[in-house]
Order: sequence, then C-alpha cells, then structure tokens
Amino acid sequence: MDLGRVGIWDIGLRMEDNVAGGAAAEAAAELEELGYGAIWLGSSPGVEHAVPLLKATSRIVVATGILSIWDYEPADVAARHAAVTAEHPERFLLGLGVSHEVLVKERYQHPMAAMHAFLDGLDDAATPVPATQRVLAALGPRMLETARDRAAGAHPYLVTPEHTRRARRLLGPDRLLAPEVKVVMEADTDRARAVARGHVSGYLGLPNYANNMRRLGYTDADLAEGGSDELVASVVAWGADSISERVAAHEEAGADHVCVQVITDDRTKLPRREWRELAAILRPA
Repeated sequence: MDLGRVGIWDIGLRMEDNVAGGAAAEAAAELEELGYGAIWLGSSPGVEHAVPLLKATSRIVVATGILSIWDYEPADVAARHAAVTAEHPERFLLGLGVSHEVLVKERYQHPMAAMHAFLDGLDDAATPVPATQRVLAALGPRMLETARDRAAGAHPYLVTPEHTRRARRLLGPDRLLAPEVKVVMEADTDRARAVARGHVSGYLGLPNYANNMRRLGYTDADLAEGGSDELVASVVAWGADSISERVAAHEEAGADHVCVQVITDDRTKLPRREWRELAAILRPA
C-alpha cells in the first residue's frame, strides 16, 4: 500500500466526541485533500476506530499507531482486519505494540514472547493478517528484528534521526520504516520549548522510552526534570525551517514515511489549522 512521504499521527481523530460529532471524519477528508498519505491513530486504537475515517475518505491509508496487544485477542483482530480490508483494500495498516508496564500493570509479562505469540495468533487465525499488512512499534534491536522478520516493518515512536539510521541498518533495505516525528507549530522558541517539554516529559518516565534514549547516548541527567534542552530538541522540532529539516533528516537516515504529530496544549482538540500550515511547509503530495 502507498503511504506517501508524510502522514499525520493524532489522538484526537479517534476520540469518541470527535467521531460521534462528525469532526473526525471531516478532518480526515481534509487531510486527504491536503495530500497527506496516511493517518496514524494514537492512544491504543482498535481496528474499529479506523472505520469512520476510511468511510469518510477515498485514498488515504489509516493505520493503528498502535494497537496494544494486551487489549485485544488476535483472532478478533484478524477477523476485524479481514472485514475492513475487504471493504477498503490497500487502505488499512495494522500497527501493533507492547505498550508499557505501568499502563498494562499485571498483564504485562515477557513483552517479546507476548508479541511473538500475538503474531502467531494472527498467522493462525481463520482469516490471517498478512505480514505485509502489519507493522510493529519497535525501538530496541530485538523488536526491530521481529519487525523485519514477521511484519512489513517498524513504526518507532519518540525517536531521533540517529535512531532511524540505526533502525534502517537492522531492518535492511526492503522493510517499511515509518518513524513518528513531533512538531510544535509555534515560532517563539521559549513557548515552543515549553510546549514540547510538557509533552515529552511524561514519556521519559516510561522505561521503554528512557532506555531507548540511553541507547542513543543520553544520560540520566538528560532524562531528568522533563528532559534537557538538547534531548527535547532532538525529538521535537519547531519553526518552519527546523520542521522541514527534521523530516528531511529522518528521510535521509532511511525513513520511507514520516508520521508527524502536531503538539498543542490540548491533545484531544483537532489541530486543523496547524495541519494546513504543516502541509504548506512539507508539501506532502
């Protein structure tokens, strides 16, 4: 399936109020008109959350970014996947991930083994999910290798261009690499950095992300107090030139598709004005 160069990663497009009121469908249609190639639904969506957006559009790909394997049964996911792809062929991508222990609590056990078991379940279902139609939220080497061997590729979240470079080496040349990239559509540096730090700080307390930052060379001091200026700027871009350069840096490092998340003070509000401004900067079509 064709994801295009640039997609939009967003939580608000799957929020019940936006879906029920039609705002999500209207926004999805506009994202398609603006030339974005894919919509990535955040906040642990299920396959069913993609359906209203697929129905409201005709071309754009809709992906789960990511479906938590602890919240769904593989046989049910496979059945829903079969129904959606029958109605919207080549337009739905199943993104899977192991989430975080603090969110899953006692259900969180041996994440690598759990992911392999979930993939086995998708393979063994009455209507299997082809490996070419699923990607994994992969940060560390072992999950990246699993994404290479058992999926179409990887969808890393909260990463730098250096991580993209390392991921490409592990995935090889033929697997999809679609990193998420955060941006703040704010020209004032102090204001943008404050918004960025407020967003990033919560992630740095999660071991999966903290350990990935350490692998990239950041220290515990960088992870403290919401993240050092250097760390925050490495995972969030602001200002038109910086945003364009950041997306280009991921592409040069090996990304096939960049999933851009526009950060605002209210993550549930659809940042439609910012998406229009972003399209003028990146020219996704």
